[in-house]
Amino acid sequence: MTNSPIRIGILGAAAIVPMALTNPAKKAPEIQVTAVAARDPKRAEKFARRLRIPRVHKTYQDLFDDPEIDAVYNPLPNGLHAEWTIKALRAGKHVLCEKPFSSNAKEAVEMANAAKETGKVLYEAFAYRTHPLTAYMKEVISSGELGKIQKIEARFAFLLPNLSNIRYRYDLAGGAQMDAGCYPVSLVRYLMGEEPIVTEAKAKLIRPQVDSRMESLLRFPGGAEARVICNMLSPRLFDSFLKVRGDAGEMTVVSPFQPHWFHLITIRNTKGVKRGQVKGGDSYVSQLRTFVNAIHSGIPFSTNPDDAIKNMQVIDAIYEKAGLQMRGT
Repeated sequence: MTNSPIRIGILGAAAIVPMALTNPAKKAPEIQVTAVAARDPKRAEKFARRLRIPRVHKTYQDLFDDPEIDAVYNPLPNGLHAEWTIKALRAGKHVLCEKPFSSNAKEAVEMANAAKETGKVLYEAFAYRTHPLTAYMKEVISSGELGKIQKIEARFAFLLPNLSNIRYRYDLAGGAQMDAGCYPVSLVRYLMGEEPIVTEAKAKLIRPQVDSRMESLLRFPGGAEARVICNMLSPRLFDSFLKVRGDAGEMTVVSPFQPHWFHLITIRNTKGVKRGQVKGGDSYVSQLRTFVNAIHSGIPFSTNPDDAIKNMQVIDAIYEKAGLQMRGT
């Protein structure tokens, strides 16, 4: 059974599906894309034909009831993650849920409880965590090459000028901190291995309660401070960056969140300057393989529900510190 492919069904016809699932699945025979269901059946049929998905279900529940589906990929709008992930788990399906995990930490706890009760695997789809670059960055920090960590800056920004996009809708748990900012929060927490408190946060709003940009300061128990910046109306088309400064050196990484597209890591300390890349394949392929491995072996990965809850707690705190409401309220 450990060699059996995991048959996965898709909720919705989201634009991310080809990049995150159907294309990488071609390189990962461990997983088979079996079916799709969308609120608009005609759209689902067109989507299935384009991506060569063999089966179309009229409703999400029909997909859950399909005994030939082992797992569900949930790329629905943020505000629908919790509801449909919990329903999938209770229908006996494992779930790979797109980031951000939920609308808020309370929903994340409910999702985690459902996974625990059903014994099913539930992961948040932070594909960058499965690339060797991420493990290498953590190793650099843990090894002491940079000395005691003092300051971190993590940015993820891009230009999304279509203001009708669902990522700008509060009722669907939109906002820059949710969509772009969940990445740098996730990364700095993972690298430090500690949970921070939010000391400052300032939002730029595109409409009431919806942030197009957020800048926050996080302080870790060990004394390090992280500046997290996210922007969906960036003056640059794309900006993905990390800088970690210690009392003995500095590490910068260009494109830490999309390392399989391109990345460059530079380490400066008393020994000199090292610059280069960390070999690794498509992060989305390794994410699928990690998900399948967890299903077959029970070996957990770092993007598990406990980690997702902690990430959402920080995001909730950022919104509170910025004087905004949590998403989902």
